Amino acid sequence: MTQYHDDVLELVETAVDEVFKRDIYLLKMYDVLKNNKATQKDAMKYLSSSTFVNVNLTIDDLDHYISLGKKDKTYGEAYGYLSKPQARKIKDYLQQIVTDTERYVEDRKPGRKKGSKNKTRITRNK
Repeated sequence: MTQYHDDVLELVETAVDEVFKRDIYLLKMYDVLKNNKATQKDAMKYLSSSTFVNVNLTIDDLDHYISLGKKDKTYGEAYGYLSKPQARKIKDYLQQIVTDTERYVEDRKPGRKKGSKNKTRITRNK
């Protein structure tokens, strides 16, 4: 991967760290991709990267913690320091990062251009 790809993935990892450490929500992924003029291919690489796989696993873990709470030994031990509302907020934030990337992929699908200003009109005169 190029330096740009590494930088974006580093941003995602930093955002995940900051949300758990300090409860700071730094990243709006769609804006990052749009401002850096990422291609659809770039966004698809991000979605298949190990960083995004880990984000999805964390979302699943938080979902289990929210549904089971501290009753489950594994999830209670891992996320017990979070309140359920805080865990929901973090889960929604991480889900938004993934959803923004998926939406960017959809928005960047190649398609037919809407029309040219220089196009001549063809009309039938009867």
